[in-house]
Amino acid sequence: MKKLIVLHIAIVSFFGMAQDKKSYQLFDKNGKKTTYKKLVASSLKNDVVLFGEYHNNSVAHWLQLELTKDLAEKTDLVLGAEMLEADNQKQINQYLKNEITQKGLDTLARLWNNYKTDYKPLVDFAKEKKFDFIATNVPRRYASLVFKKDLVALDSLSTEEKSWIAPLPIEFDVNLPGYQAMMGMQGGHAGDKMPKAQAIKDATMAYFINKNRKENSVFIHYNGTYHSDNFEGINWYLKKYNAETKIITIATVEQKDISKLEKEYYNKADFIIVIDEDVTKTY
Repeated sequence: MKKLIVLHIAIVSFFGMAQDKKSYQLFDKNGKKTTYKKLVASSLKNDVVLFGEYHNNSVAHWLQLELTKDLAEKTDLVLGAEMLEADNQKQINQYLKNEITQKGLDTLARLWNNYKTDYKPLVDFAKEKKFDFIATNVPRRYASLVFKKDLVALDSLSTEEKSWIAPLPIEFDVNLPGYQAMMGMQGGHAGDKMPKAQAIKDATMAYFINKNRKENSVFIHYNGTYHSDNFEGINWYLKKYNAETKIITIATVEQKDISKLEKEYYNKADFIIVIDEDVTKTY
């Protein structure tokens, strides 16, 4: 009888473990497990939330929407995203005010291929709540211009074109580890134009976040995780624009085992979302 009881417990335990399949686990910067409740509470204590994502990760996008909704229950928000470029702000505003339809936005703005599945829910939530949604990124043609001709090429832009990027001259610190890593790409032949093209994006996103912040609200910004990892990128430029800004960073990583954070990801952000590498990709 005792053997049957032990066998029954073992079977129940096995199936219980088999059914307890989590898609993600949250960690703090020291590699300790933490909770979604703490993420929400910490976000509410800061001025800006930089939510670093993998662009094609379905769980990261779901968490972005859930966090945004939960924060909105506690405070006013301003939303912003790398995936929308500053020269399309007019069209975004028109959509938020019901002056154009989704079809009109599709026609008039440059939207990413995964906009419908991954970013439209966020924009539509802002529309529903009457929150601002800021197109923070530099128009890609100017990042391409920097990559080809260096930062000095931006000096020749018109006054209107310069209104879509961070104020010139752009401060650039080549010694930041993230930019150093980019210089090592392409077998060490990438040079400094690639990180400078990255920097114009980081600086511009930080500039428009800072410009559009509101009192008694939280600005939640969605960006590729590399743009805010290791407290660099957007975070670094935000501190340059306003050293008093309180910022919380969220990084996304994928691992085979989500039960513990791999040491290489320690200090990557204030909160690190470890997502099962088998999670469905949106493209």
